[in-house]
Amino acid sequence: MKKLPSACCLVVLLLLNAKPLLAQLTITSGAQFTVSGNAQLTLANTDLVNNGNLVTGSGTISFTGSSPSGIGGNQSTRFYNLQVNKSPGISVSLLKPVIVDQQIIFTSGFLDLNGFDANLGTTGSLGNEQESSHIIGANGGNVIFNTALNAPSSANPGNLGIMLTSTQNFGNTIIKRGQQSQTNSSNSGNSILRYYDITPANNTSLNATVRVQYFDSELNGLDENLLNIYTRDDGVHWISQGFDTRNTSTNYVEKTGINSFSRLTLSSVNNALPLHFLSFATSCNGNKTIISWKTAQEINTSHFEIESSTDGIRWNNIGSIPSTGNGNTTGENNYSFTDNNPQQNGYYRVASYDLDGRVLYTELLRNSCNNDEMLRVWPNPVSDVLYISMPSALNSGAAIKLFDGKGALVQQRAAKLVQGNNLLSIAVKGMASGLYYITIQYAGGQLQTKKIMKE
Repeated sequence: MKKLPSACCLVVLLLLNAKPLLAQLTITSGAQFTVSGNAQLTLANTDLVNNGNLVTGSGTISFTGSSPSGIGGNQSTRFYNLQVNKSPGISVSLLKPVIVDQQIIFTSGFLDLNGFDANLGTTGSLGNEQESSHIIGANGGNVIFNTALNAPSSANPGNLGIMLTSTQNFGNTIIKRGQQSQTNSSNSGNSILRYYDITPANNTSLNATVRVQYFDSELNGLDENLLNIYTRDDGVHWISQGFDTRNTSTNYVEKTGINSFSRLTLSSVNNALPLHFLSFATSCNGNKTIISWKTAQEINTSHFEIESSTDGIRWNNIGSIPSTGNGNTTGENNYSFTDNNPQQNGYYRVASYDLDGRVLYTELLRNSCNNDEMLRVWPNPVSDVLYISMPSALNSGAAIKLFDGKGALVQQRAAKLVQGNNLLSIAVKGMASGLYYITIQYAGGQLQTKKIMKE
């Protein structure tokens, strides 16, 4: 193997021209470039293209200069310290996923994820993020940190800007921070330019306090005086958790009593981020069927119409209920309707009508009275949203986990079930095609597994 000389102290690549030009430090295939000890390699107006083997020891690779730089190549690049020290407003962009064992150091300029991940493993962290120098990522990508969180007290894992406190043990916890604005499944609404995916081994009854930090440049047009914490447990519906404390000077929103984690972000109460329907269920009362649903933050909602069908194609309106709070509410609202003459093996759906005539439907639920309803998962194969029809003999909980074909956990959520038949959903859009397994474990211990194909 060809081995290039080691860097023993400080290596500086400079282009002394009237206008800054962009150079490349290319490690060719089969070659090794070694930064010995704790040396610093400074790349001024220079791309790093790793097609070979970069060995950084305990040193620092610093990107400087007034022109953008990229980190790419066909080999994975592993840093000990990665320093961003560009001119104000200039970015270092990822062109390939990277691993950082110690720290991403922000001095000036931005690190643009550009659709790729920066993995901090179990030992890395973000250092000295500030308003003028921090992570950005309009094209996607995540900063990832993995750690054990047991009874955390104001823990800020990986210095990712989210503080967690709880008396409970989370166990091994994966935290991902992304920088894209979040929308609902109708592609409306928006959030700040920051979100978190939190996946703890134990994800029930956490009673956690969460503090989410942000920069002014991430507000995305939202009024920070109105920011609330929003969570999305099922991959589709956003729920406002509200806030307990807000500080617009030090830029954070805090909320206590968070019992489980999924994706969370910050948005304002007047924003159309959440969808109407949080849950939809049917239950039996003798020969009658009770249809119940829950909404959150209704905006200009007129009324709900309950529809039934014998075949899931032709629908009949069997009732109507007006919206609570004159069509505009900020909290959760519970509704129910009783069908006194249910059709055996029939179907139900609920339509929400806005004041301007727009309509939003729930998915379909089968009438579970007079027959034994079983767990159903559809469509299969699935491309965007996976629906789960779950029967429950009583009000209880369930843990839903989605694994890839290799057995790695890719999604999980805690579900609150009501007595009867419950409809849940999981967003799978953007996931790789292939074989997946979904497991549903009821609070009583019953475990069921279904095989899913993702298109």
